[in-house]
Amino acid sequence: MKKHISILTLFAVALSIAAFAQDKKPASPPAKAEGTIDGVKITIDYSQPSAKGRKIMGGLVPYGEVWRTGANATTTIEFSENVKIEGKAVAKGKYGLYTLPGENEWVIIINKGIKWGAFDYKQADDVVRVTVKPGKTASFVETFNIAVEKDKVVLNWENTSAAFKISKG
Repeated sequence: MKKHISILTLFAVALSIAAFAQDKKPASPPAKAEGTIDGVKITIDYSQPSAKGRKIMGGLVPYGEVWRTGANATTTIEFSENVKIEGKAVAKGKYGLYTLPGENEWVIIINKGIKWGAFDYKQADDVVRVTVKPGKTASFVETFNIAVEKDKVVLNWENTSAAFKISKG
């Protein structure tokens, strides 16, 4: 009888631990930005890190280094039709969205590689690179977010906003 009680107790504890682990929200939860620009459906899958009191731009996200533009897996961007990004042609399809943040300019990178983070990023797989000027957000942005707004994709975090224009290609 004691053996059955011990097995049942262990089983109950294991179930409790599993249930508790599933209730825990990830530090950088998955998110999706969707919209239509010029009749082209745009879908961006990414993870949303939060500032949590840390210096973000030029700190957690170093200037001059390729960033996966979010957390966890590589951020992806998908176009339902051919597009132009800041005037440069990109064929319809799904790509990795990387950025090269800087104080005075950001390089937006559309890349064939979709791996985990930026660890396997290869510049040789770049489809297009465009340079944009970052701006300031109206107020502090705690959690990184991406939005499709009017004719642009907008990236906001901390006190920084960077956007790139998209049109039908």
